[in-house]
Amino acid sequence: MKRDAQLVAALTILSALRLLAGALLPLSADEAYYWLWSRHLAAGYFDHPPAIAFVIRAGTLLFGATPFGVRIGGILLSFVAGWFVWRTGAILGRDEKTGAIACLLFNLTLMISVEMLAATPDAPSIVTAAAFCWCLAKVAETQDGRWWLAAGIAAGLGLLSKYSAFFLGVGAVIWLATSPPMRRWLLSPWPTLGGVLAMILFAPNLWWNHTHGWATFALQFGRIEGEAFTLRYLFEFLGAQAVLATPFILFLGVAGLAGATRAHGERRFLIAALLWPVVAYFAYHALHARVQGNWPCFLYPLLSVAAALAWQQADRQSAFVIRWSKRLAVPVAAMLLAAAYVQALAGMVPMGRKDPLARLLAVGFPEVAAKVETLKLSAHAGAVLTTDYASTAWFAFYGPGPVVQIGEDYRWPQAPAASAALYARPALYVSEVRRDRRDLIRAHFAQVVEVARIDRGRRGVPVARYVVYRVSGLKGAPVGRIP
Repeated sequence: MKRDAQLVAALTILSALRLLAGALLPLSADEAYYWLWSRHLAAGYFDHPPAIAFVIRAGTLLFGATPFGVRIGGILLSFVAGWFVWRTGAILGRDEKTGAIACLLFNLTLMISVEMLAATPDAPSIVTAAAFCWCLAKVAETQDGRWWLAAGIAAGLGLLSKYSAFFLGVGAVIWLATSPPMRRWLLSPWPTLGGVLAMILFAPNLWWNHTHGWATFALQFGRIEGEAFTLRYLFEFLGAQAVLATPFILFLGVAGLAGATRAHGERRFLIAALLWPVVAYFAYHALHARVQGNWPCFLYPLLSVAAALAWQQADRQSAFVIRWSKRLAVPVAAMLLAAAYVQALAGMVPMGRKDPLARLLAVGFPEVAAKVETLKLSAHAGAVLTTDYASTAWFAFYGPGPVVQIGEDYRWPQAPAASAALYARPALYVSEVRRDRRDLIRAHFAQVVEVARIDRGRRGVPVARYVVYRVSGLKGAPVGRIP
């Protein structure tokens, strides 16, 4: 009973921290970008399928266009994902304690703490992956074919979140073909019906891509092409996962995956069938090109279950590394997570431009926006021009407006085009210095004059520098869109 109380207390604290951070932290550029999507709901977008836009729209309807409103949908989904992980662990481990440990390890990883806090496509992708794994675990437990329909719904919603859900579908087919107890389903209509249901749910995004030149498919599947063989990205990928999973949880997860691979006729073989195809792909990709650290996030529900299985099976005869990983997994993960929260919220270590969290988040950006608003008034300007999606998104969220995006029209097919009347007055072009595209602005305006440079920082320590130009004299037709 004491351990149960401790577990509940730990999960409560982790949930409270996520809610607090969601309210206090400024938005990242990607979060503000997806918030712009939510203002123009559609069945698809250039970068990803549409689920995150609908999640953000629901949150902002309740809490307004605030960081908490943008994030609350994903944060609430994180609690649902934790429940799915708990139930999956309990089924595959045949023990409630295994499920509880899986849920705790899941919530302690930096990957889940970041990706289920941030309003990005990873949040719905993780929860739908967790739901899909739980549904397949229910198939193994109950042998009731109707669970394939639930798995199909989870898969369809997963595809509307990120296309990485295709990997889990491949893993499910491998599970049916290679696990002796599951082969009987190959002669049953239930898995096929589940697949049909998934494709029905996914159909709107397929149609959107069909009518938009398969833009999202071209972007996402174009990443398969890589460079010459190199080990550099493989070591980079492994290092990133050691940090994002935290080292000892990752080691327990690998140990649990190895055990599940050997358990060919048992329920836990599901873990191996779903994980190995994706692990193999990422390993191959990393030998030719960079694998972004967040890409495997949808695997973390199963990774946490695998880690919990290894945790439960560890005893005095287990390998030295496994025994110590079990002892250190929770305290080390808790310390890393606490350090990340403290740095993000308070910037205790003043790293300036080398601070990845400050650069990623809009730390100091509201002050930049206020200074640009002052310049805009003094210059009698009518609009703020931007040429990169990050600046566009932040200025649209934090002001001033209207904001006109020039040069990336493909990202904003739903947004209205700027009118000639908007350029009747001067405008301000604002860009981070390292992304300055005054050459593009000069191609469209006769006068482009630098008027200011503004530092974005925390407690007087610069994080980034912005340059501001006063532009006027439109050449030719109006350019840009107003997201």
